[in-house]
Amino acid sequence: MYKIAKKDLQALFRAIAAERELYLPVRTAGQVNFAAWDEDADVALDVLKTVKSPKDAFFPQFETLYTCRREGKKLQIQPEALKEKEFVVFGMRACDVQGVKVLDKVFLSDPVDSYYAARREHGILVAIACHEPEESCFCKVFGVDAAAPDADVAGWMLNETGELALRPLTEKGERLIASVKSLLVEAEDAQAAVEKEQEQIRAIVEKLPYAHLSLEGWDGGATEARFNSPVWETLYKPCLACGTCTFVCPTCQCYDIKDYQTADGVQRYRCWDSCMYSDFTLMAAGNNRTTQLQRFRQRFMHKLVYFPANNDGMYSCVGCGRCVEKCPSSLNIVKVIKAFEKQGGGENV
Repeated sequence: MYKIAKKDLQALFRAIAAERELYLPVRTAGQVNFAAWDEDADVALDVLKTVKSPKDAFFPQFETLYTCRREGKKLQIQPEALKEKEFVVFGMRACDVQGVKVLDKVFLSDPVDSYYAARREHGILVAIACHEPEESCFCKVFGVDAAAPDADVAGWMLNETGELALRPLTEKGERLIASVKSLLVEAEDAQAAVEKEQEQIRAIVEKLPYAHLSLEGWDGGATEARFNSPVWETLYKPCLACGTCTFVCPTCQCYDIKDYQTADGVQRYRCWDSCMYSDFTLMAAGNNRTTQLQRFRQRFMHKLVYFPANNDGMYSCVGCGRCVEKCPSSLNIVKVIKAFEKQGGGENV
């Protein structure tokens, strides 16, 4: 284990960025999101959750796939270059790391998404334990330990000593730590302080209002019972179909592919999409989910039933609580789970 004083973190960021691209939580215009580091960046490692998850680093909100150019009678297709340089995503949380694992199930399964695979190959995850989880958090429900992030490097803010403790957990993590070792202090004696921090974090988690949600009845074999439930009929009605939940979610992976004509040819690109939109997967023959009830039901059935059915029981929710905080109608996954538990989607839950 290693440690570094908080006052020396800028030097650590500078050393990492000298050899690799570095992304971390940055405050801009009052909001904190993951962004590229530079000397003037207002780094906000103390913020528990960024507005959007760091999945952008591996599955960008927008990316060009290839460009088509016409040269006389010939058509030239130029694919975008794959990621070839290592980069570091610093300051993730345990739920965000689990979110990347969910995306791995989607994009690294056959057929492998080469753009995503290249980023995962070259990306190094540095995650920091959640010093003080918030009321909207419920990662424990999905087996995520906020006190022990499962990243390439795990970190703990030791506020009593004003230090950040770091422990490499993978070969990538070992390589990163070795490259900045001159700035770190070997500190096996920090283990006691880390264990105390973990104990305090887990004690907070146990007291959170959603930490003990029951997933009884939600699994890969619950398709018919959940799909046909009358609970959906009332539960969906306040939904505005704004898509906010899907854009802040660390595991949503839906995207659209479009063409854009430029002066240099036609670019084919993909961008995030939302299953909550009425034109999602819309084709000439129409849409296979024509009502908002169907679209609303699809989102949560996928998270809690369809995904675990196809991925060895892994849920497509990590309990980060972003949808709890951002949905303008308070129609989040917690409300869905509790409504089914009570069998009354119209109640205030």
